[in-house]
Amino acid sequence: MVKFELKTISKDKTRMTFLVKDATPGYANALRRLMLSEVPVMAVEEVEIRKNSSAIFDELVASRLGLLPLTTDLESYELPASQQDIDDRKAKCTVQLTLKEKGPKTVYASDLKSADPKIKPVYPKMILAKLLKDQELEVVAVATLGKGKDHAKWNPGHVWYNYSPSLKINNKSKAIETFKSKYPSQIFNKKGEIDESLILENNLVDAVDHINDDIIKVEYSDKEFIFQVESWGQLPVTEIVHQALVQFDGKLSELDSLIK
Repeated sequence: MVKFELKTISKDKTRMTFLVKDATPGYANALRRLMLSEVPVMAVEEVEIRKNSSAIFDELVASRLGLLPLTTDLESYELPASQQDIDDRKAKCTVQLTLKEKGPKTVYASDLKSADPKIKPVYPKMILAKLLKDQELEVVAVATLGKGKDHAKWNPGHVWYNYSPSLKINNKSKAIETFKSKYPSQIFNKKGEIDESLILENNLVDAVDHINDDIIKVEYSDKEFIFQVESWGQLPVTEIVHQALVQFDGKLSELDSLIK
């Protein structure tokens, strides 16, 4: 089992910045790829267009539905074992969403009616179509859990990382008055001093590097990494990280059992 030391730098519902210590570039990249490709989320997989007299082709309607981020409940649903689970509309694997609208009106994601209130569009004001007078759109869609490695619609968010910087800050440097205007205003605290935590929280390391090494000198560690994770909203950002770590542990255990 790989053991990382994780330290949260900042966090809200959809974004998280954390520090990973005692890791290698290979482990860091594996964790990033697991978050992007192995964390399951809900997305529309099948679409039946029952009526469409709008100006939008059926294929485009289906594409828009497929790319809608849907809230995901990993406790109630499981990944389909095969296409047969989807064809059979297995309750643990699928949820049905319906849409029936007539113009004139703008059709929003919120107009989708889900058989499970826990599975619904993350962003209700996303526009699906604009209907003129007497135009109609009727759709039955089936959503399933899936992984980003199979299709981008099952991608839970955006993840990137960089080597952790080590900052040497000299607030007593004689050059501060000369170079102060060159630095982002967000890095100064209420006392007017450069604050390392503000540099990290605002992701401004690159912005302060190479301005004046006597004021701020930046060095990088190849064993510490700062991760930025942004959720598209299907799952809380902390759940994305947790699920990726569970997957990481499971894959390493599987590999260990195969080589013994």
